[in-house]
Amino acid sequence: MHNPEFIGEKPVTLSEVAELLKEVTEIEAEVAFRSTRAKDFVENFSLEIVTVEKREELLKKLQELNLTRLKEEHFVKIIDFLPKTVDDLKTVFQAYPLSLPKKDQESIVDAVKAVL
Repeated sequence: MHNPEFIGEKPVTLSEVAELLKEVTEIEAEVAFRSTRAKDFVENFSLEIVTVEKREELLKKLQELNLTRLKEEHFVKIIDFLPKTVDDLKTVFQAYPLSLPKKDQESIVDAVKAVL
């Protein structure tokens, strides 16, 4: 029986998960049940698959905002859902105990719009 060992933990976007699953399915002829379920989830749930270039550009723009309250996991969720309004952004952050001033929220939405 396998005993996997966690080396590190890093949040990834849905588009990165789609890329990783594509690599796994190319390597393994018979994909495991969990991989198939994850692939179905990504295909059904991802609103808009972001290209690598746009993903990196948006991440760079978000980091340049220097919002100290935002962590890498918040950046990932913003890239996953691409909020186009402040209300959309509030919906994305509903699961997190995070509050941002209106000005910061607008700057995040503007960064998303600039990349798209």
